Amino acid sequence: MRINRDENIVLIGMPGAGKSTVGVVLAKHLGRRFLDSDLVIQEKTGKLLHEIISGEGLEGFLAIENEINSSLEKNGSVVATGGSVIYGAQAMEHLRRTGIVVYLKLSYAEIESRLGDLKQRGVALKEGQTLRDLYEERVPLYEKYADLTAECDGKSIRAIVAELAAEFSVAADA
Repeated sequence: MRINRDENIVLIGMPGAGKSTVGVVLAKHLGRRFLDSDLVIQEKTGKLLHEIISGEGLEGFLAIENEINSSLEKNGSVVATGGSVIYGAQAMEHLRRTGIVVYLKLSYAEIESRLGDLKQRGVALKEGQTLRDLYEERVPLYEKYADLTAECDGKSIRAIVAELAAEFSVAADA
């Protein structure tokens, strides 16, 4: 897949899919900067994600997330987004304009086994929504926005990074 040096590689997927971990290692491997959009949100608001959700409510958090992700620059970074970024159409259109969107796809069983306390993680859940509900709601949105899907079930971080690096290596050399 062709990607210019100034274009971002944007990772999307469920909480626990490994966006931040894969992102750091991929950025190192490709000689790019790494940016975690959840950390940018925390820096700009001065609050942890679960504090924003508690204080602003889910809709307030999603509005903040959409606004901040809509302002991320095109600078050749690997960007790990929050799992709920796909609810912000403005943010997703912006992220697609700034680079390639990669969906780190995991099965529900794999996601369930990786996640701990959803509230403490700052997972954007509606009242009464289960992890299964969230998964079924989000997967079609991840698939809609993805330029590339990386199947991650049963794979190590190293294997996922190697596959993605191979996907981008031809263009990275250009």
